[in-house]
Amino acid sequence: MRYLAPQRATNAFNETAKWLTARGISLMGSRVLAVRGRKSGEVRTTVVNLFSYEGERYLLAPRGHTQWVRNLRAAGEGELRLGRRTERFTAVEIADADKEPLIRLYLRKWAWETGAFFEGLKADAPRAEIDAAAPGLPVFRIVS
Repeated sequence: MRYLAPQRATNAFNETAKWLTARGISLMGSRVLAVRGRKSGEVRTTVVNLFSYEGERYLLAPRGHTQWVRNLRAAGEGELRLGRRTERFTAVEIADADKEPLIRLYLRKWAWETGAFFEGLKADAPRAEIDAAAPGLPVFRIVS
């Protein structure tokens, strides 16, 4: 399974984005994701980019099968936080064959921030390249 460990700069950016988002300042759709840890049972938080496509909302993990992805799979639910607002949700993982338009949209919106995690994949890449990358890019639909 594809997983890119965060580097120091990534951690610093994420902590700043998380701090701002927790205070109600969303950076292009950012939210604090809170999900119960699959081993510890403790609530874990991280900043994520929430986006919409055809009236539905999604989360995509550009670094692959991260801890938050594994925890969300195990818990099946979580919370999205922006300032004092909290939204509980159920997560539905998207099949690899259905990810292509979601990956393209994510790259169009956040390549400036997360492009390095996509290992050269671009929003205008041929469908075959997007499909080949899809198994390493978990995507969840948010159901309120």
